[in-house]
Amino acid sequence: MRQTRTAYGEKRLRYFWTNRYLYLLLIPCVTYFLVFHYAPMYGLVIAFKEFKFAKGLLGSPWVGLDNFRYLFGLKDFYRVLGNSITLSVFKLLICFPIPIALSIALNEIPFLPYKRLAQTTIYLPYFISWVVIGGILVNLLSPSWGVVNMVVKNLGGEPVFFLGSSRYFRGIAIVSHIWKQAGWDTIIYLAAITSISPELYEAATIDGASRLTAIWHVTLPGIRSTVVILLLLSVGNLMNNGFEQINVLQNTSNLALSEVFETYTYKLGLVNGRFSFATTVGFFSSTVGFVLLMCANLIARLSGEEGIF
Repeated sequence: MRQTRTAYGEKRLRYFWTNRYLYLLLIPCVTYFLVFHYAPMYGLVIAFKEFKFAKGLLGSPWVGLDNFRYLFGLKDFYRVLGNSITLSVFKLLICFPIPIALSIALNEIPFLPYKRLAQTTIYLPYFISWVVIGGILVNLLSPSWGVVNMVVKNLGGEPVFFLGSSRYFRGIAIVSHIWKQAGWDTIIYLAAITSISPELYEAATIDGASRLTAIWHVTLPGIRSTVVILLLLSVGNLMNNGFEQINVLQNTSNLALSEVFETYTYKLGLVNGRFSFATTVGFFSSTVGFVLLMCANLIARLSGEEGIF
């Protein structure tokens, strides 16, 4: 038994030494996550304290679960929870399949220059900040000078204040999210498609398969593992709607549906200075996301997929 363990240890050391340069390249990434993601997690203890700047993190008195009891007793909490879950589910159901369809469509374009132009055009909005996109949406949807309302007026309709109505907020948020994010996700799926062996397509063609049949039986199964991993990550982020987008589109008129955990935490923590309560809200949303990720990963593994871990 001891010899077996020694041989196994030597094998692991040889593997590590053979791939030592890859591990060296991994050091900056690991350092980044340790410094900026794991080390700040110690601040979660604020959720169990009555945090005061004068006493600091360690000197502030413990209050146990009082912040959580107060949180669950608020009427606004359940409204914010419903808004966050509803918007996230809509984004997941509507936005997630679109990059898959775009990547397959781009892969089927035979003319290479046009394919590159289309791909660049699709993922270019990803590099535009939400502040700029918010300004674009204001100019497009303004009831006074917006292009959309000009078309509505020319068709004989009355101008609509889209950004000032809760009725249209979720639709605007979803469409703008697709326009900005779908192109970047398309790159990931295109990379997965290029890893599929061309021999599989040749075999499908010999068997008389059409392009749609080849997509269904070759392309989609070939990128299934990538789709599952990105889906699991999306489920894990179900409680995160993106602060920048919501904050840019939010105003007092659509606050009933636009208030989500990110903006709620920002107003409580930074604007009102209630850091303990804001940390409690963030802790709760992160815990729910973690539970959803674990459940989704378990379902994926039971379905025959590798999952994330």
